[in-house]
Amino acid sequence: MTGDLKNLQGRIRYVFRDPAYLVRALTHSSWVQDNPGAGGNNQRLEFLGDSVLQLILTEALFALFPEDREGELTKRRAVLGKGEFLSGLAREIGLDRCLRLGANEEATGGRARDAALEDVFEALVGAISLDGGLESARQTVLGIYGDLRSRLGALEGHANPKGRLQEIVHPLHGNQAIRYEVISTDGADHEREYEVAVYLMERRIGSGRGPSKKLAEEEAARAALATLEADPPGK
Repeated sequence: MTGDLKNLQGRIRYVFRDPAYLVRALTHSSWVQDNPGAGGNNQRLEFLGDSVLQLILTEALFALFPEDREGELTKRRAVLGKGEFLSGLAREIGLDRCLRLGANEEATGGRARDAALEDVFEALVGAISLDGGLESARQTVLGIYGDLRSRLGALEGHANPKGRLQEIVHPLHGNQAIRYEVISTDGADHEREYEVAVYLMERRIGSGRGPSKKLAEEEAARAALATLEADPPGK
């Protein structure tokens, strides 16, 4: 067991009983092509880990949001399980540094490729479930994710900032409390840029620019979310 793998287990707070599972989870198909007879790659573990991860997230969200309907829970699970986010988690825990790649895959940037990192994260989940059971996988995964509400807030706010802003403001001030206003328009017709301000009641809480009113409103909403994070409404 190399120092890198020991350090990885420290970061995820799970020590494998059978380190072969971890090694397999970190083995890209290109490594096997370059090293015949070195064992299998992580694709089967990825298949298993995808299902285990979905179950863990489903159970956690079901408990965390008891008032949510099925559609809302499904959307939240999709946000937490999408490939771009999983590849980010893989980088957070250093899976990119431990991934075993073939020479050509390494040379062409495979270690930074989102698809490979998503796969290795799912393979890791599958490996833990085989090595220590579902409960070990659950504890490890939820430990890596941390506060699910905070994760969701950041992810949903980035993907749908206007919706997230409305969700925060509505319980305290109602549906009509948020107002967007175009405050300037610059450039020729074919390269127009808009600046939009967003108001909570009469308080300006953010502004943004973009090539359309829609995109400028989204940037304004992101700025407003940052404002409200520092100074929450109703504080």
